[in-house]
Amino acid sequence: METEAVLRQKGMLVLIERLGRVNAERFIALMSRESFDYTEWRHDLFVGQSVREISAAAMEAQQNV
Repeated sequence: METEAVLRQKGMLVLIERLGRVNAERFIALMSRESFDYTEWRHDLFVGQSVREISAAAMEAQQNV
């Protein structure tokens, strides 16, 4: 398991890579401002999708990275 500092650094690098530096910072500010329940968000994220559908979407996303 990685330390929080390493995880934070990797997360920022991914955000910067995908969003660019400015939008990554905007995203962090947005998430910090809003009341956000990650557990609730994850609970509703895949409602109505089968495991096969979720797996197919994950494999497609991985190929597009």
